Amino acid sequence: MVEGLAVRAQEQTVTLRLELPDALPPVHGDGDRLAQVFTNLVDNALNHTPPGGTITLQAQTAAEGLAIAVQDSGPGIPPDDLPRVFERFYQVDKSRQRDPGRGGIGLGLAIAREIVEAHGGRLSVASTPGEGTTFTAWLPTTQH
Repeated sequence: MVEGLAVRAQEQTVTLRLELPDALPPVHGDGDRLAQVFTNLVDNALNHTPPGGTITLQAQTAAEGLAIAVQDSGPGIPPDDLPRVFERFYQVDKSRQRDPGRGGIGLGLAIAREIVEAHGGRLSVASTPGEGTTFTAWLPTTQH
């Protein structure tokens, strides 16, 4: 998935970093749907990260599960919008879209959250305006 988006990142002069430990526990689930979640999160990060910025994907074990974070160095999400980003059809201020031609209709994050929850996990967001946003998916592992 990262390789598929690396070309776009390079075209946008955005650094795409992957930080993984040597070994991660397995997660049981639908690989295609989970790939959809992370493709959506990285795609959103690419839409909101300015040239010269960085997107980092990190994974680590956490609380009998696996935490996978997608962190960008974009403009961040205003605090008033943060609680609503997972609502269907909700869009943060359209003027923040880096490439208006790639703008969606506000379903991607709602669907991503539903997929993660269907796998027994949770999807959360943290953001600091002017510094960036981090979406973190926690998924239960098959090793307990």
